[in-house]
Amino acid sequence: MSWQPEVDELKRRAELAKVMGGPENIARQHAGGKLTVRERIERLLDPGTFHETGALTGKPTYDEQGRLVSITPSNFVLGLGRVDGRRVLVGGDDFTVRGGAADGSIGYKAGYGELMAHELHLPIIRLVDGSGGGGSVKTIEERKRTYVPGNPAWDVVVALLSEVPVISACLGSVAGLGATPANSLSRVRQWWSAASAKSSLKRS
Repeated sequence: MSWQPEVDELKRRAELAKVMGGPENIARQHAGGKLTVRERIERLLDPGTFHETGALTGKPTYDEQGRLVSITPSNFVLGLGRVDGRRVLVGGDDFTVRGGAADGSIGYKAGYGELMAHELHLPIIRLVDGSGGGGSVKTIEERKRTYVPGNPAWDVVVALLSEVPVISACLGSVAGLGATPANSLSRVRQWWSAASAKSSLKRS
């Protein structure tokens, strides 16, 4: 008995997910002078070192025979790789799928990435290019309501700042929930600077 047909099918599905938001949205991204999240990760990491996690997370479309014909992937790409030989975790918003909006994510991959970095004690690189918080227009139309956004991994986001190197790069018009990890780093630095200044004044 061979598992090759199943292996081939998984590979086919992974290729479907790499289409991201489709050729038109990718072209719009390039026309705006921006790389896609996959292009950014490819240029950032050492060649051939990216190992993606959750590549098949998304919304599937099937034909009448029940065969998968397309996938709208989660708008967050996550995985492990190396930078100058050092192992890191990298995650980035896919702006070609619903503008990288946090409420358009599937499976909460961003939070899972924070947990992975914490458990594996790895540096984390966030490529932020999305928004969210309260629901996009599309989500509000579908749910008929807004909502108060939550971040189940927020305690981990904060803990990482004192445990591993953390880099957050804002690569577009980021706002709301999507920008909070990067903003948290800025706020902690502001707090640390203020605390250091206050300590210096006390000593002088």
